[in-house]
Amino acid sequence: MATKEEKQAEKEAKQAQKQAEKEAKREEKEAKKEEKQAEKEAAKEAKQEAKAADKADKEAHKQEDREQFGKGGTATIYKMKEKFFAIGDDFWIEDDKGRRCYRVNGKALRMTDRLVFEDLDGQELVEMDGKVITIKGQIRLDRTGGDSAVVKKDLINIVRDHLIMQVDNGDEYDIRGNLLDHEYEIKLGYDKVAEISKRWFRIGDTYGVQLEPGADDILFLAATVAVDQLAHDMLS
Repeated sequence: MATKEEKQAEKEAKQAQKQAEKEAKREEKEAKKEEKQAEKEAAKEAKQEAKAADKADKEAHKQEDREQFGKGGTATIYKMKEKFFAIGDDFWIEDDKGRRCYRVNGKALRMTDRLVFEDLDGQELVEMDGKVITIKGQIRLDRTGGDSAVVKKDLINIVRDHLIMQVDNGDEYDIRGNLLDHEYEIKLGYDKVAEISKRWFRIGDTYGVQLEPGADDILFLAATVAVDQLAHDMLS
């Protein structure tokens, strides 16, 4: 039989073990709390860093846009004619210096319901679906020797003055602004690739397309024609 002293010692040992277990649980709980707080702080810091990086990216693109699209910038301006599909005539696309750059073959539109964009030597560069295809709310641009694209309504953000251009290489361009009045921009993320406006030319049925250096000029010029047609289709 255990003596009184032994029983007391056993009791004290149990109490000590219980206290140790309680202390271990408290320390574990505190460690988890600190870990959770550290994770929260790390997530907050990462979010702040991402926000700062995003802001810096925006500012960098704004600065680049000022250099390219501002007065005396490096972007090229082309003169375009409104309502190609309604006219169906041949037309020369000129730059702002009046130099011929590309030809729009209206004869192909009358014969095949396809609008063809050619270089100065008559080589086909882009072929575009005609009016019949726009019933589906999209126009395909078949690019010879490059990535083709589709200009269409944005099914996620369904607003009148918003279209997208999906290129076969995976890029998706945002087309937003006053599409009917030819006052809009084409962007890839924060990067402005094209600005469309009537302010550069005084002739009533023309508008200007300003493109950043390195862009596939003829594809984006054809895209503005597609936008013109789709904008009028959406209005009707």
